Amino acid sequence: MSAQPVHQPAPPPSPAAAAQLRERIRRHERAAHWLPAFERDWNHALEAARQTFDLTPLHETIREWGGRLDTAPAVAAFLAGGMDTSDGIPLEDVLGTRG
Repeated sequence: MSAQPVHQPAPPPSPAAAAQLRERIRRHERAAHWLPAFERDWNHALEAARQTFDLTPLHETIREWGGRLDTAPAVAAFLAGGMDTSDGIPLEDVLGTRG
């Protein structure tokens, strides 16, 4: 048995990942709201990458939006199930505001 690292960083997304993600968002039922938000986040990440010469903000944006799209059906099913969400905590209170 060889020693294996406990945590390996996720491999970087493919060069076409942003275009593929944008197309997934366009096909989604919430595209009217999500596409402008993705574009805003993507442009912010592009600017951060330009200033720092680091692609990490772009990779994080792709992973974050991919996660949103992947979990959207479960969230929709939860909300359609009639669960009371009125006692929830606003996400901004947990994560803070984006700068």
